[in-house]
Amino acid sequence: MRNFLLVLLLLGTTILQSQSTDIQELAQLEQSLEQVEGEKKALLNQVENTKLNIYHKSLIANGLPALESNETIIHHTLISLVYSEAHEQAKWVAHVISPDILNGAVSRSNDFREDPKVATGTAIEEDYFIRIIDKNGKPDFDGFGWDRGHLAPSADFRWSKKALSESYFYSNMSPQVPDFNRKSWAALENDLRAYVYREQVPLYVVTGGVLTPNLPVIERGIQKVAIPQFFWKVAIDLANKRGIAFLMPNQLADYPTEHYATTIDEIEKLTGIDFYAALADDLEQDIERQKRTKDWFKSVALGDVEPLAFASLPNKHFNTIIGKRQANHNKPVHICGTVVRARTTRKGNVMFNLDKAYPNEIFNVFINKDNLIHFPNNPAKDYLNQQICVYGQVGKIGTTPTVYVEDGQKIKLLEFEVSQ
Repeated sequence: MRNFLLVLLLLGTTILQSQSTDIQELAQLEQSLEQVEGEKKALLNQVENTKLNIYHKSLIANGLPALESNETIIHHTLISLVYSEAHEQAKWVAHVISPDILNGAVSRSNDFREDPKVATGTAIEEDYFIRIIDKNGKPDFDGFGWDRGHLAPSADFRWSKKALSESYFYSNMSPQVPDFNRKSWAALENDLRAYVYREQVPLYVVTGGVLTPNLPVIERGIQKVAIPQFFWKVAIDLANKRGIAFLMPNQLADYPTEHYATTIDEIEKLTGIDFYAALADDLEQDIERQKRTKDWFKSVALGDVEPLAFASLPNKHFNTIIGKRQANHNKPVHICGTVVRARTTRKGNVMFNLDKAYPNEIFNVFINKDNLIHFPNNPAKDYLNQQICVYGQVGKIGTTPTVYVEDGQKIKLLEFEVSQ
Protein backbone atom coordinates (compact mmCIF):
# COMPACT_ATOMS: atom_id res chain seq x y z
CA MET A 1 0.00 0.00 0.00
CA ARG A 2 2.82 2.35 0.92
CA ASN A 3 4.55 1.62 -2.43
CA PHE A 4 1.35 2.36 -4.35
CA LEU A 5 0.98 5.73 -2.65
CA LEU A 6 4.57 6.52 -3.47
CA VAL A 7 3.98 5.73 -7.13
CA LEU A 8 0.91 8.02 -7.19
CA LEU A 9 2.94 10.79 -5.57
CA LEU A 10 5.70 10.42 -8.16
CA LEU A 11 3.16 10.41 -11.01
CA GLY A 12 1.46 13.53 -9.64
CA THR A 13 4.77 15.34 -9.44
CA THR A 14 5.55 14.36 -13.03
CA ILE A 15 2.12 15.58 -14.24
CA LEU A 16 2.52 18.87 -12.41
CA GLN A 17 5.96 19.33 -13.93
CA SER A 18 4.54 18.54 -17.39
CA GLN A 19 1.66 20.99 -16.91
CA SER A 20 4.10 23.64 -15.80
CA THR A 21 6.07 23.14 -19.00
CA ASP A 22 2.90 23.33 -21.11
CA ILE A 23 1.78 26.49 -19.36
CA GLN A 24 5.14 28.12 -20.00
CA GLU A 25 4.98 27.12 -23.66
CA LEU A 26 1.41 28.47 -23.94
CA ALA A 27 2.46 31.77 -22.39
CA GLN A 28 5.33 32.06 -24.88
CA LEU A 29 3.01 31.31 -27.80
CA GLU A 30 0.47 33.89 -26.64
CA GLN A 31 3.24 36.44 -26.26
CA SER A 32 4.46 35.67 -29.78
CA LEU A 33 0.90 35.98 -31.09
CA GLU A 34 0.50 39.40 -29.45
CA GLN A 35 3.76 40.47 -31.02
CA VAL A 36 2.65 39.26 -34.46
CA GLU A 37 -0.72 41.00 -34.07
CA GLY A 38 1.05 44.19 -33.05
CA GLU A 39 3.32 43.94 -36.10
CA LYS A 40 0.28 43.26 -38.31
CA LYS A 41 -1.52 46.30 -36.92
CA ALA A 42 1.52 48.49 -37.51
CA LEU A 43 1.86 47.12 -41.04
CA LEU A 44 -1.84 47.75 -41.79
CA ASN A 45 -1.42 51.33 -40.56
CA GLN A 46 1.52 51.73 -42.93
CA VAL A 47 -0.55 50.32 -45.79
CA GLU A 48 -3.42 52.71 -45.03
CA ASN A 49 -1.14 55.72 -44.74
CA THR A 50 0.54 54.82 -48.03
CA LYS A 51 -2.85 54.51 -49.75
CA LEU A 52 -3.95 57.84 -48.30
CA ASN A 53 -0.78 59.44 -49.61
CA ILE A 54 -1.31 57.93 -53.07
CA TYR A 55 -4.93 59.10 -53.28
CA HIS A 56 -4.03 62.53 -51.89
CA LYS A 57 -1.45 63.04 -54.64
CA SER A 58 -3.81 61.62 -57.26
CA LEU A 59 -6.59 63.98 -56.19
CA ILE A 60 -4.26 66.97 -56.51
CA ALA A 61 -3.01 65.75 -59.89
CA ASN A 62 -6.37 64.86 -61.44
CA GLY A 63 -9.39 65.94 -59.41
CA LEU A 64 -9.19 69.64 -58.60
CA PRO A 65 -10.88 72.63 -60.21
CA ALA A 66 -8.83 75.59 -61.36
CA LEU A 67 -8.23 78.24 -58.71
CA GLU A 68 -9.13 81.87 -59.19
CA SER A 69 -6.52 84.48 -58.36
CA ASN A 70 -8.02 85.37 -54.96
CA GLU A 71 -8.64 81.79 -53.81
CA THR A 72 -6.66 79.64 -51.38
CA ILE A 73 -6.95 75.88 -51.49
CA ILE A 74 -7.05 73.85 -48.29
CA HIS A 75 -5.82 70.25 -48.32
CA HIS A 76 -6.78 67.54 -45.85
CA THR A 77 -6.01 63.84 -46.13
CA LEU A 78 -8.60 62.97 -48.80
CA ILE A 79 -10.47 66.27 -49.08
CA SER A 80 -9.44 69.51 -50.75
CA LEU A 81 -11.59 72.63 -50.72
CA VAL A 82 -11.95 76.33 -51.29
CA TYR A 83 -13.86 78.13 -48.53
CA SER A 84 -16.34 80.93 -49.20
CA GLU A 85 -16.21 83.23 -46.20
CA ALA A 86 -19.19 85.21 -47.51
CA HIS A 87 -21.36 82.07 -47.36
CA GLU A 88 -19.65 80.34 -44.38
CA GLN A 89 -19.22 77.08 -46.28
CA ALA A 90 -17.08 75.64 -49.02
CA LYS A 91 -17.36 76.97 -52.54
CA TRP A 92 -16.43 73.43 -53.54
CA VAL A 93 -15.08 70.26 -51.93
CA ALA A 94 -13.09 67.72 -53.95
CA HIS A 95 -12.46 64.15 -52.80
CA VAL A 96 -11.77 60.61 -53.99
CA ILE A 97 -14.11 57.65 -53.56
CA SER A 98 -11.74 54.70 -53.38
CA PRO A 99 -12.63 51.03 -54.03
CA ASP A 100 -11.29 50.51 -50.50
CA ILE A 101 -14.79 51.38 -49.26
CA LEU A 102 -15.74 47.80 -50.22
CA ASN A 103 -13.96 46.55 -47.12
CA GLY A 104 -14.37 49.64 -44.96
CA ALA A 105 -15.84 49.20 -41.50
CA VAL A 106 -15.22 52.55 -39.79
CA SER A 107 -18.40 53.92 -38.20
CA ARG A 108 -19.61 57.53 -38.20
CA SER A 109 -17.51 59.61 -35.85
CA ASN A 110 -19.92 62.57 -35.55
CA ASP A 111 -17.02 64.71 -34.33
CA PHE A 112 -18.26 67.92 -35.93
CA ARG A 113 -15.73 70.70 -35.39
CA GLU A 114 -14.20 73.82 -36.87
CA ASP A 115 -11.66 73.42 -39.63
CA PRO A 116 -8.34 74.64 -38.19
CA LYS A 117 -6.91 75.26 -41.67
CA VAL A 118 -9.50 77.91 -42.59
CA ALA A 119 -7.77 81.12 -41.50
CA THR A 120 -10.97 83.16 -41.34
CA GLY A 121 -12.76 80.51 -39.26
CA THR A 122 -15.66 78.29 -40.25
CA ALA A 123 -19.23 77.80 -39.17
CA ILE A 124 -19.74 76.26 -35.73
CA GLU A 125 -22.34 74.17 -33.92
CA GLU A 126 -24.29 77.23 -32.77
CA ASP A 127 -24.89 78.13 -36.41
CA TYR A 128 -27.12 75.05 -36.75
CA PHE A 129 -28.61 74.47 -33.27
CA ILE A 130 -28.26 75.22 -29.57
CA ARG A 131 -27.19 72.43 -27.22
CA ILE A 132 -28.94 72.72 -23.85
CA ILE A 133 -27.90 70.70 -20.79
CA ASP A 134 -30.83 69.92 -18.48
CA LYS A 135 -30.69 69.70 -14.67
CA ASN A 136 -29.77 65.99 -14.90
CA GLY A 137 -26.79 66.72 -17.11
CA LYS A 138 -28.42 65.34 -20.26
CA PRO A 139 -28.21 67.29 -23.52
CA ASP A 140 -31.27 68.61 -25.33
CA PHE A 141 -31.20 70.37 -28.66
CA ASP A 142 -32.94 73.45 -30.00
CA GLY A 143 -32.58 72.95 -33.74
CA PHE A 144 -32.88 75.67 -36.37
CA GLY A 145 -34.51 73.35 -38.93
CA TRP A 146 -31.49 72.53 -41.07
CA ASP A 147 -29.26 69.46 -41.30
CA ARG A 148 -25.51 69.82 -41.36
CA GLY A 149 -25.27 68.29 -44.82
CA HIS A 150 -21.97 66.73 -45.82
CA LEU A 151 -20.63 67.86 -49.18
CA ALA A 152 -18.09 65.01 -49.24
CA PRO A 153 -20.03 62.23 -47.42
CA SER A 154 -18.42 60.51 -44.45
CA ALA A 155 -19.40 57.08 -45.81
CA ASP A 156 -17.02 57.61 -48.73
CA PHE A 157 -14.13 57.40 -46.22
CA ARG A 158 -15.23 54.50 -44.04
CA TRP A 159 -12.01 52.62 -44.81
CA SER A 160 -9.91 55.26 -43.01
CA LYS A 161 -10.64 56.56 -39.51
CA LYS A 162 -8.52 59.66 -40.11
CA ALA A 163 -10.12 60.61 -43.44
CA LEU A 164 -13.63 59.91 -42.14
CA SER A 165 -13.08 62.12 -39.11
CA GLU A 166 -11.88 64.99 -41.30
CA SER A 167 -15.15 64.86 -43.23
CA TYR A 168 -16.81 66.30 -40.09
CA PHE A 169 -15.06 69.65 -40.35
CA TYR A 170 -17.64 72.43 -40.65
CA SER A 171 -15.87 73.49 -43.85
CA ASN A 172 -17.49 70.35 -45.35
CA MET A 173 -21.02 71.23 -44.14
CA SER A 174 -23.85 73.11 -45.82
CA PRO A 175 -27.45 73.67 -44.63
CA GLN A 176 -29.79 71.10 -46.15
CA VAL A 177 -33.49 70.36 -45.77
CA PRO A 178 -33.61 67.22 -43.56
CA ASP A 179 -35.59 65.12 -46.07
CA PHE A 180 -33.22 66.19 -48.83
CA ASN A 181 -30.10 65.37 -46.84
CA ARG A 182 -31.33 62.04 -45.50
CA LYS A 183 -33.17 60.78 -48.58
CA SER A 184 -32.55 62.52 -51.91
CA TRP A 185 -28.92 63.59 -51.38
CA ALA A 186 -28.14 60.30 -49.62
CA ALA A 187 -29.55 58.39 -52.60
CA LEU A 188 -27.16 60.20 -54.95
CA GLU A 189 -24.23 59.46 -52.64
CA ASN A 190 -25.26 55.79 -52.49
CA ASP A 191 -25.52 55.63 -56.28
CA LEU A 192 -21.95 56.86 -56.73
CA ARG A 193 -20.66 54.36 -54.18
CA ALA A 194 -22.62 51.63 -55.97
CA TYR A 195 -20.79 52.61 -59.15
CA VAL A 196 -17.44 52.23 -57.39
CA TYR A 197 -18.52 48.82 -56.04
CA ARG A 198 -19.53 47.70 -59.52
CA GLU A 199 -16.65 49.10 -61.56
CA GLN A 200 -13.87 48.74 -58.96
CA VAL A 201 -12.38 52.12 -59.89
CA PRO A 202 -11.83 55.37 -57.99
CA LEU A 203 -14.03 58.38 -58.65
CA TYR A 204 -12.88 61.99 -58.48
CA VAL A 205 -15.82 63.97 -57.12
CA VAL A 206 -16.39 67.70 -56.61
CA THR A 207 -19.43 68.97 -54.70
CA GLY A 208 -20.96 72.26 -53.65
CA GLY A 209 -24.02 74.41 -53.29
CA VAL A 210 -24.98 76.98 -55.88
CA LEU A 211 -23.62 80.01 -54.05
CA THR A 212 -25.05 83.29 -55.24
CA PRO A 213 -25.42 86.71 -53.62
CA ASN A 214 -28.38 87.35 -51.33
CA LEU A 215 -29.14 83.73 -50.48
CA PRO A 216 -31.37 83.19 -47.42
CA VAL A 217 -29.44 82.44 -44.23
CA ILE A 218 -29.95 80.57 -40.98
CA GLU A 219 -31.25 83.58 -39.08
CA ARG A 220 -30.88 82.10 -35.60
CA GLY A 221 -27.27 81.09 -36.23
CA ILE A 222 -24.37 83.20 -35.06
CA GLN A 223 -22.65 83.62 -38.43
CA LYS A 224 -25.72 83.57 -40.68
CA VAL A 225 -24.72 80.61 -42.83
CA ALA A 226 -26.14 80.91 -46.36
CA ILE A 227 -28.71 78.31 -47.46
CA PRO A 228 -28.16 77.11 -51.05
CA GLN A 229 -31.33 76.55 -53.06
CA PHE A 230 -29.57 73.97 -55.23
CA PHE A 231 -26.69 71.54 -54.79
CA TRP A 232 -24.47 70.06 -57.48
CA LYS A 233 -22.06 67.16 -57.70
CA VAL A 234 -19.71 66.25 -60.55
CA ALA A 235 -17.76 62.99 -60.90
CA ILE A 236 -15.27 61.46 -63.31
CA ASP A 237 -14.02 57.91 -63.80
CA LEU A 238 -10.64 58.25 -65.48
CA ALA A 239 -10.21 54.50 -65.94
CA ASN A 240 -13.25 54.36 -68.25
CA LYS A 241 -13.08 58.00 -69.39
CA ARG A 242 -16.56 58.80 -68.11
CA GLY A 243 -18.06 61.88 -66.52
CA ILE A 244 -21.43 62.93 -65.13
CA ALA A 245 -22.96 65.73 -63.08
CA PHE A 246 -26.08 66.27 -60.97
CA LEU A 247 -28.06 69.36 -60.01
CA MET A 248 -30.69 68.92 -57.29
CA PRO A 249 -33.00 71.37 -55.50
CA ASN A 250 -32.59 71.58 -51.73
CA GLN A 251 -35.84 69.72 -51.05
CA LEU A 252 -37.19 66.19 -51.05
CA ALA A 253 -36.82 64.95 -54.61
CA ASP A 254 -39.85 63.53 -56.40
CA TYR A 255 -37.91 61.99 -59.26
CA PRO A 256 -35.26 59.23 -59.29
CA THR A 257 -31.65 60.35 -58.98
CA GLU A 258 -30.85 59.97 -62.68
CA HIS A 259 -33.53 62.55 -63.49
CA TYR A 260 -31.20 65.19 -62.04
CA ALA A 261 -28.23 64.15 -64.16
CA THR A 262 -26.65 66.72 -66.45
CA THR A 263 -23.25 67.40 -67.99
CA ILE A 264 -20.23 68.78 -66.20
CA ASP A 265 -20.22 71.53 -68.82
CA GLU A 266 -23.64 72.69 -67.61
CA ILE A 267 -22.46 72.89 -64.00
CA GLU A 268 -19.42 74.87 -65.15
CA LYS A 269 -21.72 77.37 -66.85
CA LEU A 270 -23.90 77.61 -63.74
CA THR A 271 -21.08 78.02 -61.20
CA GLY A 272 -18.23 79.52 -63.20
CA ILE A 273 -15.94 76.77 -61.88
CA ASP A 274 -13.47 75.12 -64.27
CA PHE A 275 -13.49 71.48 -63.14
CA TYR A 276 -10.71 68.94 -63.72
CA ALA A 277 -8.46 71.63 -65.12
CA ALA A 278 -5.33 69.45 -64.98
CA LEU A 279 -6.64 66.92 -67.52
CA ALA A 280 -5.54 67.02 -71.14
CA ASP A 281 -7.86 69.35 -73.05
CA ASP A 282 -9.32 66.73 -75.40
CA LEU A 283 -10.00 64.28 -72.54
CA GLU A 284 -11.51 67.03 -70.38
CA GLN A 285 -13.80 68.19 -73.17
CA ASP A 286 -14.98 64.66 -73.96
CA ILE A 287 -15.69 63.76 -70.32
CA GLU A 288 -17.40 67.04 -69.46
CA ARG A 289 -19.87 66.79 -72.36
CA GLN A 290 -21.16 63.35 -71.35
CA LYS A 291 -24.54 62.53 -69.86
CA ARG A 292 -24.80 58.77 -70.38
CA THR A 293 -26.84 57.70 -67.37
CA LYS A 294 -26.83 54.07 -68.52
CA ASP A 295 -23.09 54.02 -67.81
CA TRP A 296 -23.66 55.11 -64.21
CA PHE A 297 -26.94 53.44 -63.23
CA LYS A 298 -27.32 49.70 -63.58
CA SER A 299 -31.10 49.95 -63.64
CA VAL A 300 -30.98 52.36 -66.60
CA ALA A 301 -28.64 50.03 -68.46
CA LEU A 302 -31.19 47.24 -67.87
CA GLY A 303 -34.04 49.25 -69.36
CA ASP A 304 -35.38 51.73 -66.81
CA VAL A 305 -36.33 55.08 -68.33
CA GLU A 306 -37.07 58.63 -67.27
CA PRO A 307 -40.67 59.39 -66.33
CA LEU A 308 -42.41 61.20 -69.18
CA ALA A 309 -42.15 64.98 -69.14
CA PHE A 310 -45.34 66.20 -67.47
CA ALA A 311 -45.52 69.35 -69.60
CA SER A 312 -45.65 67.22 -72.77
CA LEU A 313 -48.70 65.20 -71.70
CA PRO A 314 -52.33 66.00 -72.59
CA ASN A 315 -54.43 67.96 -70.16
CA LYS A 316 -55.37 66.07 -66.99
CA HIS A 317 -52.82 63.33 -67.72
CA PHE A 318 -50.12 62.61 -65.14
CA ASN A 319 -46.71 61.01 -65.37
CA THR A 320 -45.80 58.29 -62.87
CA ILE A 321 -44.17 60.68 -60.41
CA ILE A 322 -47.10 63.08 -60.15
CA GLY A 323 -49.49 60.14 -60.48
CA LYS A 324 -48.22 58.71 -57.19
CA ARG A 325 -50.02 61.53 -55.42
CA GLN A 326 -53.34 60.27 -56.78
CA ALA A 327 -53.23 57.04 -54.78
CA ASN A 328 -56.41 56.33 -52.80
CA HIS A 329 -58.18 59.48 -54.04
CA ASN A 330 -61.14 57.28 -55.09
CA LYS A 331 -61.49 58.70 -58.56
CA PRO A 332 -60.12 57.47 -61.91
CA VAL A 333 -57.26 59.38 -63.54
CA HIS A 334 -54.98 59.10 -66.59
CA ILE A 335 -51.44 57.86 -65.79
CA CYS A 336 -48.80 57.80 -68.53
CA GLY A 337 -45.46 56.00 -68.67
CA THR A 338 -43.27 53.47 -70.46
CA VAL A 339 -43.89 49.76 -69.91
CA VAL A 340 -40.39 48.53 -68.99
CA ARG A 341 -41.54 45.17 -67.63
CA ALA A 342 -44.68 43.14 -68.29
CA ARG A 343 -45.41 39.70 -66.92
CA THR A 344 -48.15 37.22 -66.21
CA THR A 345 -48.22 36.21 -62.55
CA ARG A 346 -48.54 32.65 -61.26
CA LYS A 347 -52.24 33.32 -60.66
CA GLY A 348 -52.73 34.44 -64.25
CA ASN A 349 -52.99 38.18 -63.64
CA VAL A 350 -50.99 40.65 -65.77
CA MET A 351 -48.69 43.25 -64.21
CA PHE A 352 -46.87 46.15 -65.86
CA ASN A 353 -44.06 48.20 -64.31
CA LEU A 354 -44.07 51.74 -65.67
CA ASP A 355 -40.70 53.53 -66.12
CA LYS A 356 -38.90 51.52 -63.40
CA ALA A 357 -38.78 47.73 -63.23
CA TYR A 358 -38.91 45.59 -60.10
CA PRO A 359 -37.33 45.96 -57.55
CA ASN A 360 -37.13 49.73 -58.24
CA GLU A 361 -40.71 50.06 -59.49
CA ILE A 362 -42.47 53.37 -58.94
CA PHE A 363 -45.82 52.63 -60.60
CA ASN A 364 -47.74 49.47 -61.57
CA VAL A 365 -50.61 48.60 -63.87
CA PHE A 366 -52.66 45.56 -62.83
CA ILE A 367 -55.07 43.52 -64.97
CA ASN A 368 -57.04 40.80 -63.24
CA LYS A 369 -57.07 37.47 -65.11
CA ASP A 370 -60.88 37.57 -65.22
CA ASN A 371 -60.69 40.79 -67.25
CA LEU A 372 -58.24 39.53 -69.89
CA ILE A 373 -61.18 38.58 -72.12
CA HIS A 374 -61.77 42.32 -72.54
CA PHE A 375 -58.37 42.72 -74.26
CA PRO A 376 -57.97 41.82 -77.96
CA ASN A 377 -54.62 40.02 -77.60
CA ASN A 378 -51.98 39.42 -74.93
CA PRO A 379 -51.39 42.70 -73.08
CA ALA A 380 -48.17 41.39 -71.49
CA LYS A 381 -46.67 41.22 -74.99
CA ASP A 382 -48.57 43.98 -76.74
CA TYR A 383 -47.57 46.82 -74.44
CA LEU A 384 -43.99 45.92 -73.49
CA ASN A 385 -41.60 48.83 -74.26
CA GLN A 386 -44.54 51.01 -75.32
CA GLN A 387 -45.43 54.46 -74.03
CA ILE A 388 -49.01 54.22 -72.77
CA CYS A 389 -51.65 56.11 -70.84
CA VAL A 390 -53.97 54.09 -68.62
CA TYR A 391 -57.26 55.24 -67.13
CA GLY A 392 -58.39 53.96 -63.78
CA GLN A 393 -58.42 54.38 -60.05
CA VAL A 394 -55.03 54.46 -58.31
CA GLY A 395 -54.60 52.12 -55.38
CA LYS A 396 -51.53 50.31 -54.10
CA ILE A 397 -49.88 46.93 -54.27
CA GLY A 398 -47.73 46.91 -51.17
CA THR A 399 -46.36 50.45 -51.14
CA THR A 400 -46.33 50.90 -54.93
CA PRO A 401 -49.09 53.00 -56.55
CA THR A 402 -51.08 50.86 -58.97
CA VAL A 403 -53.80 51.48 -61.56
CA TYR A 404 -56.31 48.65 -61.85
CA VAL A 405 -57.49 48.32 -65.46
CA GLU A 406 -60.64 46.43 -66.41
CA ASP A 407 -60.61 46.47 -70.22
CA GLY A 408 -58.49 47.35 -73.24
CA GLN A 409 -60.36 50.59 -73.84
CA LYS A 410 -58.68 52.01 -70.73
CA ILE A 411 -55.16 51.69 -72.21
CA LYS A 412 -54.05 53.93 -75.05
CA LEU A 413 -50.73 54.05 -76.86
CA LEU A 414 -49.21 57.52 -76.93
CA GLU A 415 -49.51 58.60 -80.54
CA PHE A 416 -47.88 61.98 -80.11
CA GLU A 417 -44.26 62.91 -79.56
CA VAL A 418 -43.31 63.01 -75.88
CA SER A 419 -40.14 64.96 -75.06
CA GLN A 420 -37.94 63.69 -72.24
